[in-house]
Amino acid sequence: MQLGVLVGYSGKKVSLPIDMVRHAEKLGFTSAWTAEAYGSDAVTTATWILANTEKIHVGTAIMQAPGRSPACAAMTAMTLSQLSGGRFLFGIGPSGPQVVEGWHGASYARPLSRMREYVEICRKIMARDEPVTYDGFHYQLPYKGPGATGLGKPLKSILEQTQVPIYTAAITPGGVRLAAEIADGFFPVWMNPERYDVFAEPIAEGFAEAGGGKSLDGFDVAPFVTVVMGDDLEECRNAVKPSLALYIGGMGAKSKNFYNDYAIALGYEEAAEQIQDLYLGGRQGEATMAVPDELVDDVHLVGPAGRIRERLQAWKDAGKKRHVGSMLLAVRQPEALELIAEEML
Repeated sequence: MQLGVLVGYSGKKVSLPIDMVRHAEKLGFTSAWTAEAYGSDAVTTATWILANTEKIHVGTAIMQAPGRSPACAAMTAMTLSQLSGGRFLFGIGPSGPQVVEGWHGASYARPLSRMREYVEICRKIMARDEPVTYDGFHYQLPYKGPGATGLGKPLKSILEQTQVPIYTAAITPGGVRLAAEIADGFFPVWMNPERYDVFAEPIAEGFAEAGGGKSLDGFDVAPFVTVVMGDDLEECRNAVKPSLALYIGGMGAKSKNFYNDYAIALGYEEAAEQIQDLYLGGRQGEATMAVPDELVDDVHLVGPAGRIRERLQAWKDAGKKRHVGSMLLAVRQPEALELIAEEML
């Protein structure tokens, strides 16, 4: 199994934990990942990290597809791959309706078909087999819609062929199925390493659709795992619960919250409903306290060093089965990085 470190996105002032990333690089971590919401962007921060490291791969988890044309994203990925000696990893996703429509001013309708078209166009551009044409529902190259001048022409990238691994963000069955079909890996926002069954069917369906013998041997299931190490187990769990409450309770409307649905699929239906009701009712503190300890323990690594070592066995087993290809760790404690590297690498 490979290890990665999550850099995430910044608050009001952009800052990057370069020393931590370099430490992870020395420990043998394979990757570091940036993110974006509606503040710092994922590409600039990834570029900065690539320029300040030597071996570690750096990816975006994720670039928001609605914020960039497919051609722009492909140009960015190819450029960073060439400049870094092939160390860039191209993570792309549909984001969510609140950000897409509220921030980017674009429609969120049909996100899966949009992702399919987006990735297909990026693959065509990176392959550089011929001038790119595409006639999709969302994208047409050359553009033929309202206001078109008719002067557009199919173009082929000036850069030489540059294939960059593509990851997508997904937790819904449809999103996971699509990722397995068209991508090189995907990011479950969290994952119980003993519950691959939640993803097994859509992954198998996606592989079958892709054809060519595609399997877990060439596909990276790369969940995010928060690590908080300390002697006080309750304190460590409480450090993680606000994020879980935000996603399960507040990331979407009552009738459309993918993370809430995912928590239900993991076996926490009653808690998921309670967390959402409290969060949407403005009682975020109570929603946080309603996050079950068991859910925290299932999907993250918290508590004393010995307890984390014990839980890592489940992740090792998942790695042996290829149910997990990479653990992407949200961690800010050097001693925790060292412990996990010692146990897993």
